[in-house]
Amino acid sequence: MTPQNCRIAALQMVSGPRVADNLAVAARLVDAAVAQGAQLAVLPEYFPVIGAADADRVRAREDFGRGPVQDWLAQTAQRHGLWLVAGSIPLTASTPDKMLNSSLVFNPQGECVARYDKIHLFGFRKGDEAYDEAAFIEAGKTPVAVSTPFGRIALSICYDLRFPELYRGLGPVDLILVPAAFTETTGRAHWEILLRARAIENQCYLLAVGQGGRHESGRLTHGNSMIIDPWGEILDRKLKGPGVVIADLDHQRIADVRESLPALAHRKL
Repeated sequence: MTPQNCRIAALQMVSGPRVADNLAVAARLVDAAVAQGAQLAVLPEYFPVIGAADADRVRAREDFGRGPVQDWLAQTAQRHGLWLVAGSIPLTASTPDKMLNSSLVFNPQGECVARYDKIHLFGFRKGDEAYDEAAFIEAGKTPVAVSTPFGRIALSICYDLRFPELYRGLGPVDLILVPAAFTETTGRAHWEILLRARAIENQCYLLAVGQGGRHESGRLTHGNSMIIDPWGEILDRKLKGPGVVIADLDHQRIADVRESLPALAHRKL
């Protein structure tokens, strides 16, 4: 079946520690995206909760398949007839002191049709700024791409962006999703250049949606959500604050880029 063109939306947020407040913001952003014709909308990493400590996210874990955040995602997708991607939510892990950082894809019937558990866990230390995701997250093991009416979509989360072999290992895709909560320090240096490289080398669209601003806890995230075409052109972006980034995914554009520069067919390794 020939994949359909579609309008895709990145819903940038600045999530806080209260799940209900974050769901209310997400609902308004979904409404705004749908009003602009979005058929697929993507929320950022940790969209339901960013607290002052890692333990806040661990406490917000849900069992896969049930819980208030997953219920909200299913109901929202169904109400709007929308493909809706939870950039990530905390799910129950195999040990009680850790969580899985998981991206969930809901179809317009409100069914969860794909789940990806973040594989690469961020570690960073520079001066007083330090992160160690392995201390509270259980790493995923399996790369995931999901087939939709709009083509084949690769799932990833934040730090995965730095590992191009993850995407290449999935084979050709039409769209890469990168929901994130990139730090301002690393984002300012590397975010855009890595995103555009992933789109260019895989000759596909890329939707990157970040947490973007100063959170109630004082944490500063980079934002700069954007949609990039297969030639590396940025079609729309938002630097900071909650909002909608929107663009059209055009399969003829993918075909034209791959025909004029058949790099995927030229691979040797």
